Amino acid sequence: MIDWKVEAVYLLRILVAAALGFIIGVERKMRYKEAGMKTHALVACGAALMTLIGKYGFAATGDGSRVAAQVVTGIGFLGAGIIMYRRDSLRGVTTAAGIWATAGVGMASGAGMYILAVGAAFLIVFLQFLLHLPISFFKTKLFFIYRIKFVCADNENEMIKEIFGVKSYSRVNYYSTDNGVSASAEISTNKIISDDDIKKIVFENSFITSIERVYHLDG
Repeated sequence: MIDWKVEAVYLLRILVAAALGFIIGVERKMRYKEAGMKTHALVACGAALMTLIGKYGFAATGDGSRVAAQVVTGIGFLGAGIIMYRRDSLRGVTTAAGIWATAGVGMASGAGMYILAVGAAFLIVFLQFLLHLPISFFKTKLFFIYRIKFVCADNENEMIKEIFGVKSYSRVNYYSTDNGVSASAEISTNKIISDDDIKKIVFENSFITSIERVYHLDG
């Protein structure tokens, strides 16, 4: 026989989870992130539902904790799908971490731990706002990788290091060509070199055949 009062309590937990997920998602949507209100609300709602099923649906078999554990694993796969790696630039890590934390909020709500769920949700939103304040310590560090292809003849290695203001290469490969030995080197630096300056470097240094700039985000 269905106990409607108990079922109503379960439904309330799911609704609270969805509301908290929605609140977290609002902040993400305001920053035009990959996952917004719908995603966070659904993640929290689903996590709460699975927690309820595990806790009460399989209570007799003693397998309830396994269902909750699989929620964490499943959210991990969802987060991995959000993370993008393009041209050596890693993006979406913070959003993926937020999705994972939102699932925890949903699980807490599903377990009936309302104070913990609400407190954690607002802590997540608070941290997102705090870490986006215009404070240098909180800012994402932007640095660059410059890929330089050049012909080796004399002391080109030292000349390139001097041009870019670095002490060593991040990576370098040497290979044989019809004109002798050539190299492809990578340099990591926070120094911003404009397109005009890159053109000037290539024009003034005939041994350099190409320079490619890649953006990198850290943090």
